[in-house]
Amino acid sequence: VQLQASGGGSVQDGDSLRLSCAGSGRTFSRYAMGWFRQAPGKERDFVAAISWSGFTTDYADSVEGRFNVSRDNAKDTVYLQMNSLKPEDTAVYYCARRLLKLVPISRNPGDFDSWGQGTLVTVSS
Repeated sequence: VQLQASGGGSVQDGDSLRLSCAGSGRTFSRYAMGWFRQAPGKERDFVAAISWSGFTTDYADSVEGRFNVSRDNAKDTVYLQMNSLKPEDTAVYYCARRLLKLVPISRNPGDFDSWGQGTLVTVSS
């Protein structure tokens, strides 16, 4: 499957952005999806994940209450709504697909594949 993240941009402290991750393939809806981010000089970190059904979500502590992950399986798309953005949210954001179908969500990057091309989010103070 190929994934394409989009929606990044340059915003001010406190602004909002919505990222989209468009996938392809007939079985998109059977995979949990994850969002990760990588700031310059840092490792790739978990941001959020959503189960294949959309009923279960998980968030990193740093974004809990500010970010919301959702999916529209009819459109093969996963979203990351980011509110109250902070300068420390600046990073390249990636979406990825869980390695296996119909398994629980995970925070471990090693449990994901099909990393899409990232989208840059820059938050200025």
